[in-house]
Amino acid sequence: MGTDEPRAPRLAAGNRPRPPIGADVTGVLTGFAVIGAIIAVGYLVALRGSLGDHGQEVLSRLAFSVGTPALLFTTLARADLSVIVSLPLLITALSTFAAAGLFVAAGVVRGWDVGRTTIGALCSSYVNSGNLGIPIAVYVLGDASLVAPVLLLQQLVVTPIALAVLDLSRPGAHTSWTARLTTPFRNPVVLGSLSGVAVAATGLHVPDAVFDPINLLGGMAVPGVLLAFGISLRGASLPGRSPEKKVVFFSVALKSVVQPLVAWALGRFVFDLPDAQLFAVVVTSALPAAQNLFTYAARYETSVVLARESVLLSTILAAPAIGVVALLLG
Repeated sequence: MGTDEPRAPRLAAGNRPRPPIGADVTGVLTGFAVIGAIIAVGYLVALRGSLGDHGQEVLSRLAFSVGTPALLFTTLARADLSVIVSLPLLITALSTFAAAGLFVAAGVVRGWDVGRTTIGALCSSYVNSGNLGIPIAVYVLGDASLVAPVLLLQQLVVTPIALAVLDLSRPGAHTSWTARLTTPFRNPVVLGSLSGVAVAATGLHVPDAVFDPINLLGGMAVPGVLLAFGISLRGASLPGRSPEKKVVFFSVALKSVVQPLVAWALGRFVFDLPDAQLFAVVVTSALPAAQNLFTYAARYETSVVLARESVLLSTILAAPAIGVVALLLG
């Protein structure tokens, strides 16, 4: 991504027709192939030892502290915030909190620590709305803007809450009310999101001399996260074979099955969504867990194996799951 590239269109609700089902399935495969290729490059980098022993840590920290905040700022700064009051967003929110809530409930019952419960809840409900969601929206739904509701929900609500919980649960974290209330505003990911929303809400014009460097920094977020994820796979066990396998399977079942089913049931029987909107909501709910959840786990040094395996397994299952959704609801 360079500064001479045209900027992406604003994320706004649209009604452009979807491509035929054949293109839907092709789009699903294309989106996953692109992600798989970059992860494979990360794995090869690890095998060659090109980045040394701390390559994954450096990439994860760089993506968390610089790349992701920049990407969220540039994405949300040009977003249409009117989708916040849309019915699809309400259904997306309800299905997200249902899946996350079930994992949190299990964590309370089983006595899991805060870090494990938080990362697991994210893996059970936080979809890959950016580097996979937008391509899938283009190829499968025919409109990149249809991923906007889930993108805004995650960045404006889910991420600040989850990262604040992780920050406050760290050893030695400040416990005063002032520290607790200001914790989200000291997190670079949250700051990037809120800054972007402020620009979109006020209509503030950001000069190219300011926007373009931020846009360029944001361009390294997705490949950085995927490369770090690929590096982490070196020497790792296959998904479902680690001591975390039961928790991983539970998380993936919530993400890949429960969340899209809840979205479909709500859209069909409670809110009576039109077929096109119902299809879009279910497809976005069926997206796999986002790779940046691995970055969060690595940054806070908690449940890294759970995050890695849940993301990998849900990504593997998402391609056939979205293909089935396209065939049944498309």
